[in-house]
Amino acid sequence: MDRLTHLIKPKKIFMGEKDYQQLFLLKRYIEKKYKSKIIGCKTIRDKNNLALSSRNLLLNKKQLILASKVIQRSIKFKKSLDSTKNIQKLLDFESKKMKKIFKIKIEYFELRNKKNLLLSKKINNSRIFIAYYINKIRLIDNF
Repeated sequence: MDRLTHLIKPKKIFMGEKDYQQLFLLKRYIEKKYKSKIIGCKTIRDKNNLALSSRNLLLNKKQLILASKVIQRSIKFKKSLDSTKNIQKLLDFESKKMKKIFKIKIEYFELRNKKNLLLSKKINNSRIFIAYYINKIRLIDNF
């Protein structure tokens, strides 16, 4: 990104929010170094709420359905969160539940502040980040 931005000197760079952590870091780096503005674009999802990704091509139909179920459950879980509860405990419990139900490995399932990426205990200005494996394929998402 550094070399490309240096070469073409764009005024605006549009990046998807699917890998929000990458977007966050690049935005801070590029906007400090160049006169370019990075604009986050909403993640594009299929009809089952699965984020569109080239990694989806590595999954068979059954695995794509499973990935959709993981994300649908995760989104439903976030909508059910209440700020008065122990969010970390609920995240840990839900992560263990999903591992058992879907027979997947979850690398992380956490709530982070979208302005600084620090772990958060509040739903406002936060996103849930998930990284999980279906077989050996690592999938990420945030919402």
